Amino acid sequence: MSSVAILTSSSEEEERRRARRLESESKMMYPLSSHPNDSLSRYGGPSPRDVVGYGDPDDPVGIPSSVAWPNGAKVALNLVLNYEEGGENCLLHGDAESEKLLSEIVGAGAIQGQRHANMESLYDYGSRAGFWRLRDLLVRKDVTCTVFAVGMALERNPAACRAMVKAGWEVASHGYRWWDYQDVSEDVEREHIRRTVAIHERLVGCQPVGMYQGKPNVGTRRLVMEEGGFLYDSDAYDDDLPHWTTSHGGGGGGKKPHLIVPYTLSENDMRFAIPNGFSHGGEFATYLKDSLKYLVEEGRRGKPKMMSVGLHCRLVGRPGRAAGLEEFLDYAKSFGDEVWICRRDEIARHWYRNHYPEGYGPAPDVGGVGRGVRSSL
Repeated sequence: MSSVAILTSSSEEEERRRARRLESESKMMYPLSSHPNDSLSRYGGPSPRDVVGYGDPDDPVGIPSSVAWPNGAKVALNLVLNYEEGGENCLLHGDAESEKLLSEIVGAGAIQGQRHANMESLYDYGSRAGFWRLRDLLVRKDVTCTVFAVGMALERNPAACRAMVKAGWEVASHGYRWWDYQDVSEDVEREHIRRTVAIHERLVGCQPVGMYQGKPNVGTRRLVMEEGGFLYDSDAYDDDLPHWTTSHGGGGGGKKPHLIVPYTLSENDMRFAIPNGFSHGGEFATYLKDSLKYLVEEGRRGKPKMMSVGLHCRLVGRPGRAAGLEEFLDYAKSFGDEVWICRRDEIARHWYRNHYPEGYGPAPDVGGVGRGVRSSL
């Protein structure tokens, strides 16, 4: 257990005192350009930024030096399969415009008040063909994964849901809709979270223990914690290791630690669908292999990390791109125990057991969280 997992209340108070002193000095010296957040490393109220995190990775008592993945692994590698097809913007789903993001039509714009036939068809490829190709690949390679499943999409394809459960994958929540929640009202977002949890309980057989809204707002994490039952969320891209926050209270009131397991937009097949991104599966494989090799070397020097790989059924589910993914999987497996290929819930449970922050009592027993509800499939 580490004492530096999150800021303690005393260190937070010291930070506030330092902030007040510096703000006063700054206003006097730089009246035209001073701001209350100047010089702060952790700022932003109830949804703060933290630009320091764990600090010096060479600190002998710091988190990077104390991480010990199972079997001495140097890297915890998690593949994330985003299942979104059937939950995107579409007039048939009650939306005012068509989808515009992450398809073969790079730079597409949303069409107001009309269906977009090509966009719908490209998304349908993911659920009709891409998903099954990727499931076959992962099962053949005996590689597990975490699914970020959009609730509406999951409901539309019970066969795919059954296949996820049968494969033993973690099915985490990707929200009820594949929307940008920046300007969605709090009441609607709260209902969406509650609704997608119910979908998981009915179809998957348990509440999701992980949440990745994907396009959240600064209040999303608070709503996730208020719903309760989640071990972690992944709406962050700020570190190569999990970390804790106590900025929001849980459903029972009062502040308590909440785990963040950061995700990635760089080791991600979405770069097939952006300008100057990956052009073929070989580029994807090379980038992933370079990233993993570098992290393994860091781990060998005593600083183990985690690595996420983002996948989408309609993108890397195309055969030429799937070939690149297969090349990377073979490479990752060649490291043996040095690379722990795992689910995100396994990373979260490991972090609760080994890095629960001091000052908040004993770590909760998370062994049974998210298990025990029978699937209706």
